[in-house]
Formats: sequence, C-alpha cells, structure tokens
Amino acid sequence: MTTPVHVITGFLGSGKTTLLAALLRDPDLRDTAVIVNEFGEVALDHHLLEASEEEIVALPGGCLCCEVRGDLVLTLGDLLARRRRGEVAPFARVVIETTGLAEPAPILHALMTDPALAELIEIAGLVATVDAVNGRATLDRHGESRRQVALADRLVLTKGDLAPGELPSLRGDLRALNAGADILPAVAGDITAAALFAPLPDARALPAEAHHHHGGDIETVSLVRETPLPAALLSLFLETLSENCGRDLLRLKGIVAIRENPEQPAVIHGVQHVLHPLTWLEAWPDEDRRSRLVFITQGVPGDWIELVLDMLADDVARAEARNNGY
Repeated sequence: MTTPVHVITGFLGSGKTTLLAALLRDPDLRDTAVIVNEFGEVALDHHLLEASEEEIVALPGGCLCCEVRGDLVLTLGDLLARRRRGEVAPFARVVIETTGLAEPAPILHALMTDPALAELIEIAGLVATVDAVNGRATLDRHGESRRQVALADRLVLTKGDLAPGELPSLRGDLRALNAGADILPAVAGDITAAALFAPLPDARALPAEAHHHHGGDIETVSLVRETPLPAALLSLFLETLSENCGRDLLRLKGIVAIRENPEQPAVIHGVQHVLHPLTWLEAWPDEDRRSRLVFITQGVPGDWIELVLDMLADDVARAEARNNGY
C-alpha cells in the first residue's frame, strides 16, 4: 500500500507555517509525518525543536517532524525506511511544507520520478496558501506565486480578517489562474485537516464546462467530452502531450470515461512529461459522467491541446472503421 504525500506551498509570508502548526493540533493528523525545510522557520513547538538535535522529532499528538537536509527525495526515502525498520512510530501520511520560493512542478516531478519512491508513495494533493493582505501584489510581481496557485488542488485564503475588502478581487485573480481548485478560508490557520486533505480527485475540483483561463505566462485549459473516450485514443493523446510539451505541461489531472469500461472512471495525474499510471475509481463520484481534463501549461496554447485531441480522435475512428471493414 502506498503512502499519500500532501505538499503545502505558498509564497513567503502567506501563512504556511501558521496553517501547518494549527493542523498538527487536529486529531485527524495524529498519525502524520511532516517534512519541513528548516526547523528555525517552523513554529510548531519551538521549545521541543530547539532542544532536540535529532533529525526526526516526535511532536505532541503523535506526529513526527523531520527537516530536509539537502535533498527532499533522500529525506522522504530515509523517513519511509525508518518506518519500515520500526525506528520511528508508524504514520499513515506525509505532509511536506516547502519554502516560500519553491517551484511546485520540480518538487512533484522529483517525487514522481524517483525509482525508489515510485511504488511507495502517491501524490495526494497540492495545497497553496495565499494571504489577503499581499496576495494580489504577490501574484503580480512573482511568477513563483502564480505557479504555486495554478498547480494547486486546493487554495487556502489566509488573513482575510485583516483585509476583507480585498477578498472579492483576490478570489477573481485566483479563479483566473486556477478555476478548478477549491478556495478555503482560514483565519489564524483555523481549518480542519479533513477539509484540506480530502481524497482527490474531488468532482468539485474539475470544471463542469470547457474553458480556458489566462494568468500571464500560465494557462489553464479545461476539456470536457460528453462521449466516453476509446482507451487507444487516451493513450495516444497522453503520449503526444508528453513528447511535445515536456516541462511546459506543468500539471495534468482529470477523470475520464473510458469506452471499454464506462462504469469505472479512470483518474489521471501528471507533472511535466511524467504521467502516473492510470488508476480506477470503483464508481463515478456523482451524476456527471463526462470526461473532464485540466491542463496547466506554460507557453502551450490551449487551442493546440484541444486540436490534438480532436485530430487523434479522428485518426482512431478511421482506424477502427478500417478494421471493421467499412
């Protein structure tokens, strides 16, 4: 069984640490391992952390905390190995808190492509914090912030009590960058772990209609298809995107109706040119059984993605017609 890994990102001063500190008091996270960048930046329990020289620290409530010593992949791998050997308390999930200037795509890419971790973990979701006081200015000035928002599965809107007048326009900016993410308010980190780390995909996180969103150099492209897709078409489509988009395909997620197995939707996750193997849900999460795909790209025209899917669909249809003697 794989261990779910949740990544919390957000620009400098956006409230990541406050959020994480509050979450660790939630009983739902008692069996969690937390990886942070530097203990000195994390006010989880400063008395405990300052007094310890160990790489892994037991936190109140049954959590573990360890710091990144150079390489995130090595740190996570070491933590999982220690659990396997019984050297640390068992944990059911891992939460990684990144630095404020971290680019999410390379982090997800590194976790997904490491051969030692591939069969041990699954990327369970990316959370980005945005503060109401400085959020709009930060999005305007810093590409890292825009990419953090664009790639997130859930957005946590912090400090709304300090700047309530900024909330409507900030929500509009966030929707322009990421139409599919839930936006969850949090005051002083007040949010439940159940709300933040609910399993993905959540049907609400995928758009009901096809549309394109532009946010500077980042574009979110949403495709909806009413008719189930042939398995061969989906395979060709994903292969074409991987070969032609590479690093510019920042993230892909979706729920797809496969013609050969329409009652069990396929779930797709990908980062850059790396795609997770398809997973299958036991049943559709709601009454909407359309295929919904969300692409977060940098410099890749949304119309090109849709054109590729349509052209490949025509090719597959013609090939099937030939095979059937038409």
